[in-house]
Order: sequence, then structure tokens, then C-alpha cells
Amino acid sequence: MGTTALRSASSHFREGIQAGLSIAIGYFPIALTFGLLAKTTGLSMSETVLMSMIVYAGASQYIALNLISLGTGVFEIVLTTFIVNIRHFLMTTSLSQKVEQDSLWAKITYAFGITDETFSVIATKEGKVTTGYVFGVVGISYCSWVFFSGVGHLFGAGLPQTLQESMSVALYAMFVGLLVPSLKGSKKVAFLAVTAAAFNSIFTLSGLLSTGWAIVAATLLSATLVEWIEWVKKKGGANDGD
Repeated sequence: MGTTALRSASSHFREGIQAGLSIAIGYFPIALTFGLLAKTTGLSMSETVLMSMIVYAGASQYIALNLISLGTGVFEIVLTTFIVNIRHFLMTTSLSQKVEQDSLWAKITYAFGITDETFSVIATKEGKVTTGYVFGVVGISYCSWVFFSGVGHLFGAGLPQTLQESMSVALYAMFVGLLVPSLKGSKKVAFLAVTAAAFNSIFTLSGLLSTGWAIVAATLLSATLVEWIEWVKKKGGANDGD
């Protein structure tokens, strides 16, 4: 690679860092809270940082903490987080048309760093996007999430036990904060949330499934039911048009 090409790649990388700076700042309180909750749940510093490094998915990590605190099995936790993150397949597929052609390993590497926030920044940039720009956006976002997860755990170790235990409320507050805006903007999301809650309550209260499997089954069944209803509506509308 020539000097000019290196300068160009470096320039695009810096541009990506600047674009991702707002994401890095936004991750600060969420990652900090995750670290605090991880400490409360019983995870060590290394386990907390490793989870953020390897999983790197905010909502899924919060869900995993909740399942861990309930004593859920490893397979159930992995399956649940996989279902929650399955949308990332669509996101990375979409970005493959937006980002310049590069090696497979480069694509695999930056695809790991795609989150809802980094996807939004990259997808809304006008024109084709360079690999350097993508690495800049995902790089600073990833470093922020991992670093502040560790900081949260470190601070959590020095907090009074009663305050550490009360931090579990933040987990549910985050879910409510994510859910309410979606409920306001979409009846489909509202129906999906209510249906999933109903299925989960039935499975849990009846003792048919353990807590972890109840969440997995409720998620799959509610999503399938909602999509089936949407399909029936569209088919009915097409028939009316004929």
C-alpha cells in the first residue's frame, strides 16, 4: 500500500472516530450501569470485561445478567441472547451493500462491531463508506463499552452492599426505557410485548417450563404469532384488491 493510500485510510479512520464519538459518550452510562449490575450479580472483574469484549451487545448482556441471577442454564442464556441479536444478520447484510469491497476477514472483523447505534451512523452516511471509516466508528464505540464496563465493576466494588443490591432496579428501568418509545410508535410492538408477557406468565406460573426456557419459548411464540397475523392481514388485503 502506497503512502497516499495509507494517508487516505488514516483520514477515513479518523473521520469514523469523530462520527462514533457520540456513540462512545452515549455508551458511558449504560456500560457503567452494566458493570455495576455485573458486580451485584456475582461476576468478577475479568468475567464482566470478557463478556463485554466477546458478546458486545448491551440488551443481550443485561438479559444475560438477569438470567444468571435466576440460575438459568448456559444453553438457555445463549439461545435467548441469540434470538435477541438475530437482527444483526439483517443489519450486516444491509451494510455489505454500503461499504466498499474488502477482504472477507476485514468484513468479519467490523461486522462483529455492528450495533444498533453504529449501524445507524454508518447507514445514514451519504454515498459509499470506506472500511477505514467503519473501523473508526465501531472501534471507538467498542472501546468505550468495554472500558466503562470495567470501570462500572470497579466502582461497584466500593459501593455499600445495600446500594449494590438496589442497582438491580436499573435493569428493569432500562427495559422499560427501551420498550415504551417503541410501544408509542407501533401497535405491532405493543401487541408483541403483551403477547410475550402473557406466554411467559403462563409457562412460568404453570410450571411447564423453567424461567430461562419460558423466556425463549415466549419470545419465539409471540414473534411467530405476530408475523402470522401480519401475513394473514396482507393476504386478506391482496384478496380484497382482486
